[in-house]
Amino acid sequence: MEKSKVYYSDLRVFAGSNLLLKLQKLIRRAGIGQIDMNNKLVAIKIHFGEPGNLAYLRPNYAKAVADVIKELGGKPFLTDCNTLYVGRRKNALDHIEAAYENGFSPFSTGCQVIIADGLKGTDDVEVPVVGGELVKTAKIGRAIMDADVFITLSHFKGHEATGFGGCLKNIGMGCGSRAGKMEQHNSGKPDVDQSKCVGCRTCSKNCAHGAISFGEDRKASIDHNKCVGCGRCLGACNFDAIYNSNSSANDDLNRKIAEYSKAVVDGRPSFHISLVMDVSPYCDCHAENDAPIVPDIGMFASFDPVALDQACADACNKMPALPNSRLDDFMHEEDFHDHHDHFINSMPDTNWKSCLEHAEKIGLGSREYELIKV
Repeated sequence: MEKSKVYYSDLRVFAGSNLLLKLQKLIRRAGIGQIDMNNKLVAIKIHFGEPGNLAYLRPNYAKAVADVIKELGGKPFLTDCNTLYVGRRKNALDHIEAAYENGFSPFSTGCQVIIADGLKGTDDVEVPVVGGELVKTAKIGRAIMDADVFITLSHFKGHEATGFGGCLKNIGMGCGSRAGKMEQHNSGKPDVDQSKCVGCRTCSKNCAHGAISFGEDRKASIDHNKCVGCGRCLGACNFDAIYNSNSSANDDLNRKIAEYSKAVVDGRPSFHISLVMDVSPYCDCHAENDAPIVPDIGMFASFDPVALDQACADACNKMPALPNSRLDDFMHEEDFHDHHDHFINSMPDTNWKSCLEHAEKIGLGSREYELIKV
């Protein structure tokens, strides 16, 4: 079987060029022009970033991609679905305001911003998952499924529940409606290590479902009847007091992300771009970003989302850990156990490989790839 092709450009530029031109050259070389986009509606799935976070992709990159799509005759729009957790992107009005605040507007990107699952996150379509084992029908934002062509522009970074957030995370979780996100998250519920809890209440401020309460000793506890397992409290706790009590739950989450991704891309043209820069340990859903764990690497593009994620992860794991980062902190702890993987070392309760392994199993793509430098 022929290996999937993944195209790569580093971040070096010289006089007469810039990173935006380099990105456009990359995606053209990777074959985006093979897709018939003439008068087609083209969804560009992106993460607009939670206001306060500064690691999200700059809107300039979105404009560079949208301009190429328009040159090919397509009608692009930027899109994402509403979030499950408390924040500035939980309904379409707040979400669009957050996108504009972070620089994503029709004036800066040359295309419209559409929140795919509607005003309250309830406008979705149930899409069959061919070969799905955990999900039979995925609940996907309607505007994403109405598009003729599907493009992803992903910020490759760490993630507190999935290990890293790349192309498949951008598709599977990002394209799920609020009900779809809940379905993906609800296989596991976190617990609190009372000996580590300091009663700061940061976790409860990040819980959209009122699942966290505090006893007379100011220690947090989680009501599993209310908890949907979204993992926001895991990332919010600065004291590692909240942990995933079911290690298989994160694997199930990753497998569901793979199955949701397959529902989105099956049966229509798709193309995927990932930028490996500002590789923060947490998702861009956080209203803050910690220091990057590895140096900036480059830009990647492929028709195969599985090969793309594998190539980006491999590239990160070849880099040194950056000093004064979460990864570096963990590596200098007395009881540190080296997993020989930057993402697992940063988030020891995660296993990103489970997502890619399952994606390959259900026919979404291949982990075997040929890296072609542009």
